[in-house]
Amino acid sequence: MDFGTLKAHPLYQPVLLGAMALLASASLAWAANATRDAIHEAENRDLRDSLTQVLPEGFANNDLLADNALIDVGAATPLQVYRARQDGATRGAVFKVAGKGYGGEIILLMAIDRAGRILGVRVLKHTETPGLGDKIETAKSGWIERFAGKALETAHWAVQKDGGDFDQFAGATITPRAVVKTVKDGLETFARHQAAILGEAAETPIALKVEGAK
Repeated sequence: MDFGTLKAHPLYQPVLLGAMALLASASLAWAANATRDAIHEAENRDLRDSLTQVLPEGFANNDLLADNALIDVGAATPLQVYRARQDGATRGAVFKVAGKGYGGEIILLMAIDRAGRILGVRVLKHTETPGLGDKIETAKSGWIERFAGKALETAHWAVQKDGGDFDQFAGATITPRAVVKTVKDGLETFARHQAAILGEAAETPIALKVEGAK
């Protein structure tokens, strides 16, 4: 059968399209597999950097990324915590909290010491309005650094417009209000589950894992 006859066959186009689809799928699968380790390593590196940023220098000397556990806090999904230890002694913990801002979900990383005091808070993800709500980023202002040293009993957990201790932004009250509430929620979660979060109660240890990684 010559090429002209083959091309005129009614199955030629479907078979050709199918072969091209298989080839494209195989190429995508190969590319995903080839880059998976590099992506996973980059995600781990970014998370490790973020964990370090919310802790005072020299506060812990363990591998925080590897020293983690899933804690049942009564939510839909367990809370993943990273323990901060100094020469084996647990000094605090770091975990993610999330709240609803003006533009969508705001994800924070917060560190708390054994006494329930905030060591640091940083924004991991948000979609707040550029020039207004994005002042929660340390690159845009130092606003979020004011949580350090605060505890549930040492602050009025609201923005000043609502009678609290925390500044709001000119033209953007919803974003700081959401962050203050989210940080307070994180402190309350720690207070309710302190023993488990610090590893002094039953826990479910997990393997090294980054959100979104396969």
